[in-house]
Amino acid sequence: MTTESTSTSGPHTTRPAGLAPQRGSAARTAPPRSHPLPRAPFASALVAADCLAVLPAALALPPGQRSAALLLQLTVAAVALHAHAGLYRPDAFGSVRAGAYPTLLDEVPAVAARLAFLWCAAAALLAARSPDPALGPGTLAAAYLLHLASAAAFRGAVHRRRRRVARDRPCAALVVGDAPAAHHLAALLHQHPEYGVLPVGLVTPAARDVPQPADAAPPPGPPVLTSPEDVQRAVIQNDVRDALFVAGADGVPCPDHVALLRRHGCALWLVGAPAPAGAAPVPMGRHLWGYALRPLEPLEARAGRTAKRALDVAGAGLLLLAAAPLLLLCAAAVRLADGPGVLFRQERVGENGRLFTLLKFRTLRPENEREAETRWNVAHDERLSPVGSFLRRTSLDELPQLWNVLRGDMSLVGPRPERPYFVERFSSLHAGYAARHRMPVGLTGLAQVHGLRGDTSIEDRCRFDNHYIDHWSLWQDVRILLHTAATLVRPAGS
Repeated sequence: MTTESTSTSGPHTTRPAGLAPQRGSAARTAPPRSHPLPRAPFASALVAADCLAVLPAALALPPGQRSAALLLQLTVAAVALHAHAGLYRPDAFGSVRAGAYPTLLDEVPAVAARLAFLWCAAAALLAARSPDPALGPGTLAAAYLLHLASAAAFRGAVHRRRRRVARDRPCAALVVGDAPAAHHLAALLHQHPEYGVLPVGLVTPAARDVPQPADAAPPPGPPVLTSPEDVQRAVIQNDVRDALFVAGADGVPCPDHVALLRRHGCALWLVGAPAPAGAAPVPMGRHLWGYALRPLEPLEARAGRTAKRALDVAGAGLLLLAAAPLLLLCAAAVRLADGPGVLFRQERVGENGRLFTLLKFRTLRPENEREAETRWNVAHDERLSPVGSFLRRTSLDELPQLWNVLRGDMSLVGPRPERPYFVERFSSLHAGYAARHRMPVGLTGLAQVHGLRGDTSIEDRCRFDNHYIDHWSLWQDVRILLHTAATLVRPAGS
């Protein structure tokens, strides 16, 4: 466990180079950030569109058959069928941008087929129940066509809104490949903002292998990134989520660049390459000014991130409700034992190097901010009160971090977050330490359930954290959570 501080802001706060500013900080000298289109509101808007689309279809039904129960069943069934088909996944083929999304016309065949099945099934069930209220062919066709037209109109409005926002708030991306092709693609994306992609840097083999003169004038367009450190800085400062690999003569991207950008948590795209044999077809509307767009990472990885976030929200929400009396008891004990200031806030490094404010129960007051930022362990500090020592030993001081999980700063399971001072130090000492920030940091992790807490080997923790990321599955998260719960009955603390 690390030293605490009630505040880490101020003129003497230590911040390693290249780390993004804390959420909500002023950071006037930082480069302008891109503003990705939120994914969840887009999916929610599509669900709402499908729910509303069933209402016009009710107009085609005879008055005696317009029951609320029937309309509700049709709505639930339609949403379930569309969800099973992946029609609510804005990132089914990658990240948030106009060129990556399916268009309305891409979706029409899937929507039409599922609504046809839905109405045929509804008519069959009504006929089986009683022949009197059975839907005639004309009524069935009219209800189906009204439902399909309404769904197309409402979903089309959502797609138009999403494209407009994508154009106005483009996502930052890196373009990777041979210099001429990379410059050409970057220029095309600047000329066509409707795709919602803003190139903020070029990564080319020539930039990596050939040293540039110190007084050479920079080429026009996005800056050329000449080292892995430059790539990391560009990813963090511009909130880069995507890397566009321009297909070379052999159509195979550079493995070093793939590994580097995957390590920084970027979604990887191959632009302009022909589809490999046996590959799933991509809709014609999914392209960047005529260049084919295909993901370089499996779809299962992105679906897994959605499932992991769902587990975090459900688990943290339920635990916060269940632990509310215990949280109040701990807060009262800290207040009585150590005075005002029940919680402390400390700056930590999260996924892809982004800073956030971690919450814990206060168990010790450091002498100053420098001690809070740079002292490694205070488990045996004489300033610890009996209450503080008990909270640390039982890990109850970590409970407020459930709020960090609910906010999205952390996950229930992942590498433990550390302070910027130690992230910079450990990254220079241990190979692979920076790579552990490829995934959200966690309340507990694989290293912790193997006893690597407090003053234990950083090299061992790093190895366990990267092994967890490389072999992640939702079931492994559940196993780690169960193992953590079991270890609480024999607490060791730190």
